[in-house]
Amino acid sequence: MGAGIAQSLATAGVNVQLVDVSSAQLDEARRVVVEGRYGWERAVARNKISADDAAGARDRLLFTTDLAEAVDGASMVLEAVPEVLSTKLRLFRQLGSSTHPDVVLASNTSGFPIVALAEVADRPQRVIGWHWASPAQIRPFAEIVRTDQTATDTVDAVVELATRCGKNPVVVTENPLVWGFVANRIFVAAVHEAHRVVEEGLATREQVDQLVRDAYGWPAGPFGVVAGATEGWGDERKGVV
Repeated sequence: MGAGIAQSLATAGVNVQLVDVSSAQLDEARRVVVEGRYGWERAVARNKISADDAAGARDRLLFTTDLAEAVDGASMVLEAVPEVLSTKLRLFRQLGSSTHPDVVLASNTSGFPIVALAEVADRPQRVIGWHWASPAQIRPFAEIVRTDQTATDTVDAVVELATRCGKNPVVVTENPLVWGFVANRIFVAAVHEAHRVVEEGLATREQVDQLVRDAYGWPAGPFGVVAGATEGWGDERKGVV
């Protein structure tokens, strides 16, 4: 997902340093942003972007395995490491000590407490959540998660950047005692209730999905959404996963 985020930012005119733990990971990221299903080559072929704009975006995206090199001179660091809290805490502790205090530190977590990341980074006013949906290149979803200590100019900077990327930023306030922020709390509740309906023998999975599609205009029902999250959806589907 980090590759898709980096591609979105570079396409929007932002200079990006994409850092990963190995050259092999970076090679895969290059393949994704250039040749992948939502990469620049296909976007040019479908007239979603001009060849010149794609070339310019590629020039703005650099790759490195050196974290210190990646964050040097950055105004914002956007984390997209695996969804493991200990890994994120370790990274934010490192970022807090290796970047200027004014640098914004944003996390693409699906629901871990932003306040905990801010605490270990020791800069609560400059830490924020920027929750993306996959595939990052095409989903308009941008859940911007503030704590009660996040500075207004930090929120404004992320909202402005999300808008430049063609997203629809929505600023929410986190409850650090509950996982999932807003979008995932609602989605998980819907999926949980759908499973209860099936377990009670009231309807089949297929019937639940059909009812929800017909009643609420979802592109897929709750069971179809979960399947779509693993298979990858086409451009025409806009559901949040």
